[in-house]
Amino acid sequence: MNLSDSKKKLALAGVVCGIVAAVLAATGNPANMAICIACFVRDTAGALKFHSAAAVQYARPEIVGIVLGAFAISLATKEYRSTGGSSPMIRFVLGMIIMIGSLAFLGCPLRMVLRMSAGDLNAWVALIGFAAGVATGAFFLKKGFSLGRAHETNAASGTVLPILMVGILILSVCTTLLAASEPGAGPGALHAPILISLIGGLIFGAFAQKSRMCFAGSIRDIILVKSFDLISVIVGLFAVMLIYNIATGGFHLGFSGQPIAHSAHLWNILGMYAVGFAAVLAGGCPLRQLVLAGQGSSDSAVTVLGLFVGAAVSHNFGLAGAAASAATADKAASAGGVSTAGQIAVVICIVVCFIIALTNKRKMAK
Repeated sequence: MNLSDSKKKLALAGVVCGIVAAVLAATGNPANMAICIACFVRDTAGALKFHSAAAVQYARPEIVGIVLGAFAISLATKEYRSTGGSSPMIRFVLGMIIMIGSLAFLGCPLRMVLRMSAGDLNAWVALIGFAAGVATGAFFLKKGFSLGRAHETNAASGTVLPILMVGILILSVCTTLLAASEPGAGPGALHAPILISLIGGLIFGAFAQKSRMCFAGSIRDIILVKSFDLISVIVGLFAVMLIYNIATGGFHLGFSGQPIAHSAHLWNILGMYAVGFAAVLAGGCPLRQLVLAGQGSSDSAVTVLGLFVGAAVSHNFGLAGAAASAATADKAASAGGVSTAGQIAVVICIVVCFIIALTNKRKMAK
């Protein structure tokens, strides 16, 4: 089964992933957050008590499903390959940067597209920063940036993250050890039934693996090789969610009144600039990192661990963006945005990306 040999097949894969997202949205996941890698990793990190933000604690089965779906399909199609050794510590740092930038914006590139499909103009503004970040990363790729070549490792090495994900799922279903947001506390309390979430994640992970879905990679390919193949997957996903949002009354064009969002445009742009830049340097967006980890890449697994630590850092130190909120009987309206600490962190992340890009180049053959 090869979904990457034609634009029609790639678009079809995007449609399937869009249908999965629509089902998850319809069965309980937060508004405009049907499936978001950054948000769901953050929630899972909260469930594991890496941070104590009560509003965002829930072990998301979708994250487990994406990794296991990619793992299973790569085994079935003989694409599983255990590799590692390509600058793992730098990849860990890049994972942290991707998460810090995503949480400043309040979503990963996948959620950015979902928000765009719901009419959230803040996400369209953030797309400017994301595309610019990808373009910056592509510039350094053309200049010879490289984190080195990954090498074949023991086959069991690539199974570590999938096994850890199974452990998280078992702990969340069979014990009360993990934290969970109380009803009404926030996004962590809103979720589809466990079985639907897990199946949805498995399907999403399998189709993402076969289509090579990557939000950063799609723009990178347009810039570097004038290929519009990968963007076909994103267009398919966007089209399905646009139809779903219009049909269900979830489409609201504008900046204000958007679910779990803020209109601090500069920081939406800079946050997603950091995400796009770091994703190109790391070799893929958050979704792609989960998929690559599932098919055996220990380097991507380290990047995923960086995502978890980045989520903990963001919430433990108040770096994450705050959503705008309407006035209630108990409190005044809030415009939301990014704290001073969060703004400084985003700038530092961008500077670190430039340092990494400038100091890691392919060794030229003598």
